[in-house]
Amino acid sequence: MKYFSNTLVPNNPVATASPPPCRGRARVGVEMLLFHCSTPIPTFPLQGGRSKIGANRQSRFVQQLYAVFTAFALLVLTPEARAAETITEALTGGKDFANVQYRYEGVRNPGKVTAPNYANASTVRLRFGYETATFKSFAVLVEAEALKTLGGGNYDSKANGKTSYAVVADPEFTEMNQAYLSYKELDSRTTLKWGRQRLILDNARFIGNVGWRQNEQTYDAFTVVNDFLPDTKITAGYISNVNRVFSDNALASSGAAAGNHKMKSPIFNINYKGWAPAELVGYGYFLDYDLPAANYANSTKTYGLRMKGSTPMGSNDLLYTAEYASQANYKDNPSIYRVHYTFLEGGVDIKSAEFKLGYEVLGSTGTKAFSTPLATLHAFNGWVDMFLTTPATGLKDTYLSAGTTLADIKFGAVYHDFRAATDSSKLGTEWNLVATKSFTKNYLLGAKYGRFNSSSAPARVDTNKFWLWAEAKF
Repeated sequence: MKYFSNTLVPNNPVATASPPPCRGRARVGVEMLLFHCSTPIPTFPLQGGRSKIGANRQSRFVQQLYAVFTAFALLVLTPEARAAETITEALTGGKDFANVQYRYEGVRNPGKVTAPNYANASTVRLRFGYETATFKSFAVLVEAEALKTLGGGNYDSKANGKTSYAVVADPEFTEMNQAYLSYKELDSRTTLKWGRQRLILDNARFIGNVGWRQNEQTYDAFTVVNDFLPDTKITAGYISNVNRVFSDNALASSGAAAGNHKMKSPIFNINYKGWAPAELVGYGYFLDYDLPAANYANSTKTYGLRMKGSTPMGSNDLLYTAEYASQANYKDNPSIYRVHYTFLEGGVDIKSAEFKLGYEVLGSTGTKAFSTPLATLHAFNGWVDMFLTTPATGLKDTYLSAGTTLADIKFGAVYHDFRAATDSSKLGTEWNLVATKSFTKNYLLGAKYGRFNSSSAPARVDTNKFWLWAEAKF
């Protein structure tokens, strides 16, 4: 039973492989291709104080977006494809989709006397788009999103300059979330995508979309997915930019709070499901960060193996996962080092409830620690987000989780014990609680709470966070 499948990421794209269709009108034309029912095309205004770097980023993306539509237009206008019914079918036979989410996030730091020690963020996000039908093996998907702060916006979004409040990384923005050209022959086992796209590999520990945040993380990339071999899916890609949760409006141009991370990064992932005891995965991620030089420290090469499975145990199921990875400096990283990652998890699904015990280690040399900068980090090491950046001494996370469903409401609880990987010194503990209620497949309400108790002040202080959200999908 997947009690946590839609709790960590309310707008979980994994649950819906392709965008759900809308019942609205379909019109031929560029407006319909972009956004349903003549919705105006979002603009990308440069706010006061924005740097030329931000303007150049937007200019580059507009050029990429123009190239996507140019490629599609050239396909449509070839002589053999000029039959009106073929063009109409391609443009009107697609799928339009929309998602609206309201969320409140409250932050309190009882262990910190001076500001910033609290925040209140009330935001609403709209995400909508259109995917054409396949035409001559090609299709186009375009998805825009925008976020608006409700009320006073008493929080530091890393884009609004309100540094007297605690951080809630949900800035106001209007952006293109996805815009890609895809290619797949009717009987082919290979899909190609070029452009801005969502990427989630395995459990998103290394490559994810950070779907919990209102502005999800997407990638400007070229990807190839092939499932020609039996029970095997091969994913290969090349990432040129990471569109991060802080948006193009981010005040920082480099580092952890930057809105974009330029790179030249090949990625490979092979997933095999033909072995009954477990699913097997092998991967290699080669992150080569571009300027500014402050980002070079994130340039790493990572190789790993993952196994996840279950087996019947009477009327119940025994659950198990094991993973190991090795990481070293890569390309322009100024340091020379090698560190390791270990993950072990065991559990039991008794049909009415699920229990798991896990142990995760992000190793360290004492000064350089194992890092996963492209991960959906909120889903790991506690929901209070104390360890979005691995401490220099590494991290050991031992946790116990439980989940069940009562009266059609999903409940979950997790307890974490955090320690340094180098000497096992205590860093803190954390409690996480969550409850979600679905109303048909289109509506969801959720509440979540996290409480971190520090053993490593002043580096980390006691912190409480509370979330309440409502979501509608169309």
